[in-house]
Amino acid sequence: MRVVLDDFEDNDEFARLFAESVKREDDGQIKSGKIISIQENGALVDVGEKLEGFLGLSEIVDENGNVIFKIGDEIDVFVSSGRGERPNVSYKKAIKTAKIREKIQSLANDFKDIIIEGKIIRKNKGGYVVESDGVDYFMPKFAAALKDPNKSLNKHIKACIIDVHPEENSIIISRKRFFEINDQKQSEGIQKLLEENKIYNGIVKSITSFGMFVEVDNIKGLVHYTEISHRGPVNPAKLYKEGDSVALKVVGYDEEKKRLSFSIKAICEDPWKEIQKELKKGYTIKVVVNNIEPYGAFVDIGNDIEGFLHISEISWNKDIKHPSDYLKVGDEIDVEVIEIDTENRRLRVSLKNLQQKPFDEFAKAHKIGDIIKGKIATLTDFGAFVTFGKVDGLLHNEDAFWNKNEKCKDKFKVGDEVEVKIIKIDVQNQRISLSQKAFNESPAEIFGKTHKIDDVVVGKVVDIKDFGVFINTDEMDALIRNEDLYPVKKEEIKVGDEIQGVISHIDKANNRVRVSVKKLEKQKQKDEIKAFNSNDKMTLGDILKDKF
Repeated sequence: MRVVLDDFEDNDEFARLFAESVKREDDGQIKSGKIISIQENGALVDVGEKLEGFLGLSEIVDENGNVIFKIGDEIDVFVSSGRGERPNVSYKKAIKTAKIREKIQSLANDFKDIIIEGKIIRKNKGGYVVESDGVDYFMPKFAAALKDPNKSLNKHIKACIIDVHPEENSIIISRKRFFEINDQKQSEGIQKLLEENKIYNGIVKSITSFGMFVEVDNIKGLVHYTEISHRGPVNPAKLYKEGDSVALKVVGYDEEKKRLSFSIKAICEDPWKEIQKELKKGYTIKVVVNNIEPYGAFVDIGNDIEGFLHISEISWNKDIKHPSDYLKVGDEIDVEVIEIDTENRRLRVSLKNLQQKPFDEFAKAHKIGDIIKGKIATLTDFGAFVTFGKVDGLLHNEDAFWNKNEKCKDKFKVGDEVEVKIIKIDVQNQRISLSQKAFNESPAEIFGKTHKIDDVVVGKVVDIKDFGVFINTDEMDALIRNEDLYPVKKEEIKVGDEIQGVISHIDKANNRVRVSVKKLEKQKQKDEIKAFNSNDKMTLGDILKDKF
């Protein structure tokens, strides 16, 4: 096969080199030959003029390896000069040459821009040989438009016929020209689709994670996964397969990306309009579980609308590990609508809101003062949350220990079982307050066993506050308020000083002890007056006795 490239600019050298190569390869003619001998590696063919050519084994066997000829059969072969006296002969090349001639004859002069589909079967010095329906076409390198020439073999392509040379059995094609024509046709087709604005039937060509490519009247466009259903983003692979026919509309064209956008949901009435009219927050509706994920479940409320049931809205039980522990696909359940966001197409529902709240159950079954057991669920800087199954209570550091320096996070770990006393049930705010220190005597209570009101004590100053001074006496911190410091001057007091006073108050429940210097001074004054009156007592008789 010889190819001439006169129509291409700046390729004279290429054309010359290629013409020389194909001349050496294709100079010859088709002749009738007769098989005179069949051997293990091929057959001898008599082509006349006392010339015999050799056909290789691959030329005389079928795809199963069976010899298709016998001695005496007459066949057409392509004969070209070989090395030495024996010519080169080829049965397959004769068939291909005949097909090329037949194709050229059928094309006549009406060949320009006819599109062929074929496979690249080999490369040569000037370009690529493309086979289509048994006919070989030549595609020059500069007309190939291949991104990676090294991976071109066996690639299926579309190309346009751009020239025919009957005398050389040559049909030249261009993939680059096909793209030019195709782009023009695509542009015209897209414009037509955009102007008509009607419903089309398309064929699904390929499916990806972000949508699927659909072809309408040989124009390919993308149906994004958000444009498939009004219920929101869906996995197209679960709904469609390649070759499916789908009804859709054109919704846009990106001029920069040359991308046509289709929509399947656009041909259906928007169900969110009905939702906005008919459904309100707080309504109870019946739904069907469509899909279950680790973070929640998607439920079908009908009319192509899907709602979301978050895992936290399935049960009041905070220990739920997976929604499938409570639900399965196909379950019909009643739920409460807790959010309708028509702008973002989002509807959220709750299952637990239709169940009795665990706090209400707890409040009915328990009262202040009850002693119960629970497990440490969470540790914080201010205390620990103790769980009793479906409800949690707070064990504050101040309610856990009499020592203000102790903290729950230093004494417990998550999962520890603890016994606590209920000290408050706040129904309005649904909070439960717990205590452990209530099981033990307070330091003030222990202090009160050996001390009483008006006892004189001495303590060292351990802290000075705006409202008073703390002293430690007999391992108990006691407060002397500013007004109880007199006659001691506060500005002269420093940590470590000793102060004497009397016990003025012992609060065993709240672990508080107060001391008063002022009261001690008053007590001393009373004692002095009492002592004076006792030692120097004088009557009127004593005064007048010496007068008479």
